[in-house]
Amino acid sequence: MTHNLRNAILLACAALGVAGTAAVGTASADTKAACSDLEIVFARGSGEAPGLGITGTPLVSDVKSALSSDSVSSYAVNYAASYDQTSAGPGATDMSNHVKSTAAACPDTKFAFGGYSQGASVTDIAIGIRTALGTGGTIPEELAPRVVAVIAFGNPLGLYGQTIGTASPTYGPKSLEFCNRGDNVCGGTGTGPGYGHLSYARDGSVDAAAEFIAKQYTAS
Repeated sequence: MTHNLRNAILLACAALGVAGTAAVGTASADTKAACSDLEIVFARGSGEAPGLGITGTPLVSDVKSALSSDSVSSYAVNYAASYDQTSAGPGATDMSNHVKSTAAACPDTKFAFGGYSQGASVTDIAIGIRTALGTGGTIPEELAPRVVAVIAFGNPLGLYGQTIGTASPTYGPKSLEFCNRGDNVCGGTGTGPGYGHLSYARDGSVDAAAEFIAKQYTAS
């Protein structure tokens, strides 16, 4: 990663930390002892308090509303989400380990997973995409049929002209990504409805992502 590129990500994520702390507080993942029909595994952005974060929290809520006749649980990836962008690899390991353990304990549970900002890089690594933000554990290929959707908001992969759709033959067809105009973290391609790195939670992106997950789950 170049010096200028790392600085661009750090500046955007510093702003996220200020906004995220106020919005997120001490939110924690919604967990259930019993196996659910669908589990959403989500990685928050850099600087956010532990939990699902400013995008993951409303995303889970919206999916639960859309799939009210099915049980929907969630897991917040347990990782540092550090400003220096060095924690994506360990985050991917936690994501993949959780999916593997839940899949083994709950053979009928399906999954949707994703992340925001550095959390999107966590997701990239966990599904086997090489990134500039480290390496970590990956989700076994045999579990791919149980994954109904992969979501990314402000994915740094876009800085290299890639998306999950172009980089992953396995998960690309199940993916939906948002990169707003002016979002330097993901290259500012303008594929999202809002502007900048901090608007995904309120610009309609989360609503569209929840609708996509619900549709993918129903179709599966």
